[in-house]
Amino acid sequence: MRQRILGLALAGAAVACAPMTTGMATPRSDLGTSMRRLWTEHVIWTRGYIVAAVAGDPSADAQAARLLRNQEDIGNAIVPFYGAAAGQQLTTRLKEHITIAVDLVTAAKAGNTTAQNDANRRWRANADQIATFLSNANPNWPKPVLADMLNRHLDLTTQEAVARLQRDWNADTRAFDAILTQALEMADALTAGIQKQFPGRA
Repeated sequence: MRQRILGLALAGAAVACAPMTTGMATPRSDLGTSMRRLWTEHVIWTRGYIVAAVAGDPSADAQAARLLRNQEDIGNAIVPFYGAAAGQQLTTRLKEHITIAVDLVTAAKAGNTTAQNDANRRWRANADQIATFLSNANPNWPKPVLADMLNRHLDLTTQEAVARLQRDWNADTRAFDAILTQALEMADALTAGIQKQFPGRA
């Protein structure tokens, strides 16, 4: 049951990372570096919240607060290209994404199936809203691709949360490896879209 109703935090793999064949680092734009850091922080603080919440540790509230601040940082990252209003709109949607995730974990831990199902419905609707917003902002981000990214992210993080609830530490570790890789792929896909829309600026 938990595998069908738990879902936490943003996006799925749409663009694979290019393999390193020369042994030398590939130069990245400032935007690319910033995006990678922001989405790495996103999954790290999401994991921190999951670990604390499942364990009933009082640090869960602090983890959730830091995760919400990360949503502000992601929203601010698009301001130079789409303006302050767009940045605020993205921040709002992303914060909704996190608060629903908190509802999901709380309900799952309590075994409240009705609340779990309601939160999961709201969670998926929120992902669709984020995909719509981003695709409207940039034609290089088709909505079906964005929706796949977001839902893939939810699915992978669900695996992580379920594994931790079931105390399957090996599965929990494997899930986070996959989540981190996906977050970097997502960051690269978002960066590529901005660079195509604003050549020479990013």
